[in-house]
Amino acid sequence: MGVHPHGLLTFGAFCNFCTEATGFSKTFPGITPHLATLSWFFKIPLVRDYLMAKGVCSVSQPAIDYLLSHGTGNLVGIVVGGVGEALQSVPNTTTLILQKRKGFVRTALRHGAHLVPTFTFGETEVYDQVVFQEDSWMYKFQSFFRRIFGFYFCVFYGQGFHQGSLGLLPYHKPIVTVVGEPLPLPRVDNPSPEMIDKYHALYMDALHKLFDQYKVQHGCPDTQKLLFL
Repeated sequence: MGVHPHGLLTFGAFCNFCTEATGFSKTFPGITPHLATLSWFFKIPLVRDYLMAKGVCSVSQPAIDYLLSHGTGNLVGIVVGGVGEALQSVPNTTTLILQKRKGFVRTALRHGAHLVPTFTFGETEVYDQVVFQEDSWMYKFQSFFRRIFGFYFCVFYGQGFHQGSLGLLPYHKPIVTVVGEPLPLPRVDNPSPEMIDKYHALYMDALHKLFDQYKVQHGCPDTQKLLFL
């Protein structure tokens, strides 16, 4: 399952696929979701235990291979845009880092797993982010922070406890995750680059159609475009 967009804190994917807040087990009976995140988080005591209790797994290749090769019904959710997409998380934008992200397609082909596109409307609307120019010292610090810890140090704000005040609480905006139709893939132990490109293009097309189908219903203007970087 491809999770889009990353947003700042990936609220939609966590609430929908790691909890029963929206009744996942009733909507998708027989499927066990595992949302993949940075391996670094599993080195932190208590945080590691909380994530594992919610079914979260490492985004490392061995962890994903294990889940996809041990029985049926395991669903692995990957935020394909990764931490780099967090810097694109500003209101009224729908920009995804996807054009060169093809590893998830290769893994799906090796296991013969279906690819499932998802898009979370409202994920980028719950916080405002301070965006820095690439030649600024703050942007360079963000890049340095990512090299050390694996994710960006984002400067963002929402609302406070009092009406009209600023704080770190998210804005009162709806977050809706739409799940597309599964894209079946053949099982190929060593897929060629051409085959990977073929199914990657099919996935991008399915995601684009999913966004266009539901964008007006969930608050985006009809002129809003889904952009791939």
